[in-house]
Amino acid sequence: MAQARITVKDTQNRILQGHPWVFANQIIGEEGEYVPGDMVQVFDDRQRPLGQGYINPASLIRVRLLTPHVQDRVDADFIKARIASAWNYRQQMGYSGSCRVIFGEADLLPGLVVDKFNDVLSVQFLTLGMERWKDVVLVSLSELIHPKGIYLRNDVAIREKEGLEQYKGPYGASFATELVIDENGLRLQVDVANGQKTGHFLDQVLNHAEMRRISTGQRVLDCFTHTGGFGLHAAHYGASKVLGLDVSEDAVAQATRNAEVNELTTCTFKVANVFDYLTEASRTGNQWNVIVLDPPAFAKSRSAIDNAYRGYKEINLRALKCIPSGGFLVTCSCSQHMTPELFRKMVNEAARDAGRQLREVYSGGQPPDHPVLWGVPETHYLKCLILHVL
Repeated sequence: MAQARITVKDTQNRILQGHPWVFANQIIGEEGEYVPGDMVQVFDDRQRPLGQGYINPASLIRVRLLTPHVQDRVDADFIKARIASAWNYRQQMGYSGSCRVIFGEADLLPGLVVDKFNDVLSVQFLTLGMERWKDVVLVSLSELIHPKGIYLRNDVAIREKEGLEQYKGPYGASFATELVIDENGLRLQVDVANGQKTGHFLDQVLNHAEMRRISTGQRVLDCFTHTGGFGLHAAHYGASKVLGLDVSEDAVAQATRNAEVNELTTCTFKVANVFDYLTEASRTGNQWNVIVLDPPAFAKSRSAIDNAYRGYKEINLRALKCIPSGGFLVTCSCSQHMTPELFRKMVNEAARDAGRQLREVYSGGQPPDHPVLWGVPETHYLKCLILHVL
């Protein structure tokens, strides 16, 4: 059966310039038959070819393009070559232990996420079209990387928007899902079966390492600590006292275990609401030389950005009131909708309202295993600033 042909209105040439998403409201014509998940050819209203992608009528993102060329043969060999290219790039960047192997759109494989923790792979199929290639993907990963185990973390809500069920479990034989990885000389516990997302966040590795410049001999407060990332690194780099806060009891328990494994006796963690804790600290005059803010994504959609902006500003304002002159604010956002420009604007407004002047000493983002694909702003989500509070 010949491929179906989809005609779209690409008014801003967004797709023509490399963005792989075709939204439902862009489609102005369909020719031929297909079933959900099939590959289709995409053309604009001037009949210029935009590429080939898989289609899902149940999704707001109707087509996700895999190639800009309508003449390419998208088959098992095509998918295998894409996976090999992604893995070769990580090896070229020097990764061998733990890293993100495939980062969806950034690796030209939309809907697929693969993280490597030592000799174990954690895999997510987020879209119907990529789920159709599941067997090819898993066999390719096995042949290329030779992992001791592969665990499927398809327990994410986004799958339901694609008409897919949520589930998780090992691919093939069962194996021990709890392991310990190395991050900047620290030993961190990872559970690929029950940890967040794929089991552990690998994207802050380089930003964590920057704590070595500002931690020695300092009192550090790590807000939204999750499993301890910034706080553990601060203690590792010589902080005199570290307190990590998180609203999740499970996260605090794991952070505490990580501190014990690394014999970091200056590092403690407690369950607390960060907003309330900083408000009380400001009221009572409690201060820290370094405060880290690494909250979850406040803006999970574009429509939520106004409320998220206010939330980010409020938490930065409260933190700035608890840092003495000469101290440091480490502030992060993992929301793709909070652009770097908007993030800086927010922090600047918080500083102005707090009556503080800031000096930027570090600006970081995602590491090379989480590359940003130009033309696809959704792949650029992580921001990290270290600011000297004057």
